[in-house]
Formats: sequence, structure tokens, C-alpha cells
Amino acid sequence: MAPNPSTQVGTATLTYGDKSATLPVLAGTLGTDCVDVRKIQGDLNVFTFDPSYGATASCESAITYIDGDEGVLLHRGYPIDQLAEKSTFLEVAHLLLFGELPTAPQLEKFTSGVMRHTMLHEQIRRFWDGFRRDAHPMAMLCSVVGAMSAFYPDSINTHDERQREISAYRLIAKMPTITAWAHKYTTGQPFMYPRNDMGYAENFLYMFGAVPTEDYKPNPVLTRAMDRILILHADHEQNASTSTVRLAGSTGTNPFACIAAGIASLWGPAHGGANEAVLKMLGEIGSVKNIPSFIEQVKDKNSNVKLMGFGHRVYKNFDPRAKIMQKTCYEVLGELGIKDEPLLDLAIELEKIALNDEYFVKRKLYPNVDFYSGIILKAMGFPTSMFTPIFALARTVGWISQWKEMIEDPTNRIGRPRQIYTGAAARDYTPIDQRG
Repeated sequence: MAPNPSTQVGTATLTYGDKSATLPVLAGTLGTDCVDVRKIQGDLNVFTFDPSYGATASCESAITYIDGDEGVLLHRGYPIDQLAEKSTFLEVAHLLLFGELPTAPQLEKFTSGVMRHTMLHEQIRRFWDGFRRDAHPMAMLCSVVGAMSAFYPDSINTHDERQREISAYRLIAKMPTITAWAHKYTTGQPFMYPRNDMGYAENFLYMFGAVPTEDYKPNPVLTRAMDRILILHADHEQNASTSTVRLAGSTGTNPFACIAAGIASLWGPAHGGANEAVLKMLGEIGSVKNIPSFIEQVKDKNSNVKLMGFGHRVYKNFDPRAKIMQKTCYEVLGELGIKDEPLLDLAIELEKIALNDEYFVKRKLYPNVDFYSGIILKAMGFPTSMFTPIFALARTVGWISQWKEMIEDPTNRIGRPRQIYTGAAARDYTPIDQRG
């Protein structure tokens, strides 16, 4: 399905001093109308000011739509709950990249194309020998992904459609290998090479958990849980890391460098580290008996204590991904027979209290996807240091889809935000012996 370009639905008039500008008002398929301010500097000699871009649309995109007030998340028009329940990650990857869910032959071709690229250039394997044993896995992901352009120069020409497609396949295919090897390196275990007879999520769990001395027995419940985690984190509109990828890509740099930039942005605790922060919070609470006093601290305006994993900057209602993740959480705990894990018991009790406490209900502080994903990953044996790398693994398909859309947009220009300058006015240089 070809994307529908925005259409002009009206005009807005802005007056400044003795000048007025008539600005087009644009509408997309869904969502809030936007005032097009691109000519405001030429007409009025002023810029707009919007720190963190909270009220600014930076691009037109046909990939993901979010309605935070209603708790809606659509990928190419499909609700996230339907995709998570009925689809697979590679189907969703095809949808994000090419605009449609694949037919059976298309999925077979796409899956085959991805699985042919799961191995890394063997010289990249030596990169890990240069990292400290205690290096954060995200540092490894940044470094290795950024270096891929040196090993795959045949797919860095952004003007070549076939090369763009190959780079997309390579990034989606190799990220599970890179992510799993980052874990193996820190634990000192042998690297497990990918197996193309396994599915995408199953292959990642194999490379993460298997060892050469034992047969690996895949668990279908855990495999499906990992596949859902990947689907639920695949794309999320113009968030910080996606915007970083687009801004880097607007310069014409290669896709591997763009995704490395996205990984670096995701690394921040305010972005990709949220589920890790949830477990840290649970550890600080310590016991179910401490929850009431913790809740009171959260409510205290003079306290710096925050309830992590609840509420969302975009979603002012419920996070549509959270309900699916909650269901998956209980499936995983049931499959693993986990009943006496203190942190997990603590999380479940905190969830019950927060969902029924008027303070949180009134403020619509519902559990978000990060609250449950951290619990699931911990139950599945992932160390907290691997939470954000798994997020990056999932989000890679969203990043490369957004990058591909931007590169193929004929109106694409290099990103160049403006500023309000607040430094010193123009002044003459003072010789060092005359400075007071």
C-alpha cells in the first residue's frame, strides 16, 4: 500500500509586529493536524522554539501511528495487539520494511533472505578480544554495528535500492548474533554460531543460552515470549533513538553508522534503560512489607522517589503493549514454575496496589511495557545488563525501516535544528596581558 501524503486542510495566520504569515495546516491519515512553519523565517524573520520537539512533527511517516490519549499503537494500520497475538516478528519486520504483511511465498523469501545473513564476518569475531570483560554489552553493540560498514562495503551506497535492501537484511539478521555474543563474552562462555534451521527468536535464545557440551532444547513458550517482546519493541514512532537514526541518516551516511547512532541514543537510562530501572527499584524496595511506605514516598512531592514502569510520556491512558506483556509475563512465570522469586512477587503486589490506588488511577499511571518486560527477561535468565541490548535487537527493524523511508523520500534534506542564542554579544579580542 502506497503511503498517502499529507493534505492541506486549512490555514493559520500568525502575526508578528506589522507582518502576518499565512501558514498551511496539514493533515495525515490519522492524528492531530499540523501547522507547516517552514516558511515562517522567510515571511516573519522568526523561528519556532520547541525544546525536545514535544510539539513538532519532524517528518511524514507511514510506518507507525500512536494515539497516546486513547492508548492506540498501529503499525502500517494494524493494531499492535493483533500483531503480537497472531503474527511473528519476521512478519512484522516485513510489514515495517515493505508496508504490507507478507503472503506465504513472500514470508518464505524474506525469512530465507534474513537467515542467509545471520553469520558475522569472521574477522569481526576478533573485535570482542579487544573489549574488557566487564564492558557493558551496549558498548559492544555500538562498536560492532558501527564497524560493519568496514566489512560490508557492498551495501553502504544509500542511493542504490538493492544495497539498501541488503543492508536491511544484514542488520536484522546479524543483531541477534551480535547481542548474544556480547553476553557470551562477559560470561566467558564459548560463542555459539547461528543456526539457520531455527526461527528468529529461537535462534537468539540458542546463541544466548546454549553451550557446546550439551544439546539445546528449545522451549516453545519462552520462544514465543521472546518473539512477542521483539514485536512489542519493534518500532514506536519518532522517539529519541529513531529521531537520532533519521537525523544521522539525513547526512547521507551509511546505514550501519545510523543504527550505531540509534543504539547509542537508546543506551540512555531515560530511553532504553527503563526496564532495568524497574528491577533496580524493586531491589531497593526489598520486601512486600515495604511497599506501603514506598508508595507514600512516591506520593510525597518533596521526595525524589519515583515509581518506575508506570505511566508513559506518550500514552496518557494505558500502554497497549503492556496488556500483551502482562499476559506473556504470567505465561512465562507459569511455564518456569516460578512462585517464590522475591522480586517477582514484589512486582506483582506493587502492580495490584498501583492499579487500585486512587492516586495512581486518577493520574492514569498504569503499568507500561517496561514494567513487565524486565520481569519476563529476569525470569528467563537474562542479566539486567542485557535488557537494553535486547531492546536494541528488537528496535533495529524499526530503525532501518524509518531510515529506508527517509532515504527514499525525495523531499529529504539534511537535518539542521535552529537555536535561541543566549551567549555573549559580539566583542573584540582582548590580549592576555589586558584581561582582568
